[in-house]
Amino acid sequence: MSHAALPPLPSDDAHQSACENCGTPLQGDFCHACGQSTHSPVRNVAHAVEEVFESFWHLDGRIFRTLRDLFVPGRIANRYLGGHRVRYVAPMRLFVILTLLTFFVAKFVVQDAMQDVQPGQMVRTDDVATEFAQARTVDEVRTMRDDALAGIAETRRTVGALPGVSPQLDIAAAEVRAHADTRIAALAPEGTALTGMDAVSADSAAAGDTQAAATPASDDVDMPMSGPPTIGGPIGERIERNIERFNNDPQIFVRALFGVAPTALFILVPLFAVLLKLLYLFRGRLYLEHVVVGLYSHAALMLALLLVLCGALASPWLATHAAWSTGILGFAQILLLWAMPVYLLLMQKRVYGQSWPWTLVKFAIIGMAYFALFLSVAIPMAGYALYAL
Repeated sequence: MSHAALPPLPSDDAHQSACENCGTPLQGDFCHACGQSTHSPVRNVAHAVEEVFESFWHLDGRIFRTLRDLFVPGRIANRYLGGHRVRYVAPMRLFVILTLLTFFVAKFVVQDAMQDVQPGQMVRTDDVATEFAQARTVDEVRTMRDDALAGIAETRRTVGALPGVSPQLDIAAAEVRAHADTRIAALAPEGTALTGMDAVSADSAAAGDTQAAATPASDDVDMPMSGPPTIGGPIGERIERNIERFNNDPQIFVRALFGVAPTALFILVPLFAVLLKLLYLFRGRLYLEHVVVGLYSHAALMLALLLVLCGALASPWLATHAAWSTGILGFAQILLLWAMPVYLLLMQKRVYGQSWPWTLVKFAIIGMAYFALFLSVAIPMAGYALYAL
């Protein structure tokens, strides 16, 4: 049985009379019915590479115009909803691109926040006994003890709600008091009884150890020399490492919050559109129109957040090579953060066109509801991000 011979493939330079996809007669390099190009990527390496980057090149032709108009609150949303879509990057695509870029930069910011500090810049709980042993007077021990407990109490107020942190703070506070009382007992004259203030510091209640505060110690009480037991395994080591970092740098949680903000904003876009739909129910706009407004507004927020995160990454380098510019960079970051709500207010006014009183009332309602949603999503995510590293 003989098989019918397949027709030879035309060369890439050969003129095609009909579209290979739909058979429509061609009048140029693209089919006017389905849009397929006459250039075949399976016959020419250059065209194969071009096809890989085609969407990027097409995006690049509009991205600068889109970003330029995005800086003007409400302009791009009004024009897109008014039918001028070909000039701009689609809202979902723009939001995804800016989100991916922000994710990428935020990852480095979180990693930088979790890097170990230089040796000697923080007090480790393992070194508590050594530091107290260097004290030469009882008053010096008391001062060191009170300072350490105050630091633990401050850490508790800042990050005590994170998983596993509170028990570790209790252990650290008990260890500080134990080593302080041991050193005070060694420095006190022989036969002198310790007072309740020496046995348990006045800050013990703030540190969360009310049981210890109710039981004063004396010379007859055996004090543990090695400190309370600690949580073993990788989880315990991770918790102890994070506690040390929290004590050294209270701003670490703020940076982690910025790191997870892109993910939280991505989750909140449809909820933001729901809020707009509810408050502008009688404006005659479809839900997807509110989604477009939400996507462009969040794209603007992503762009501003991306610039803030880039500034956070550049700050250490500028502090070393151009210290004079760090103040300018910090001011620019603060200005960008303050500009975010102002941008959203102006965008809401220009897109929906209501009077300023109604716009301010609805903006306040949306702002409070959205802020509550953001915190309910972002804070657990930031806590988990720090705990997981």
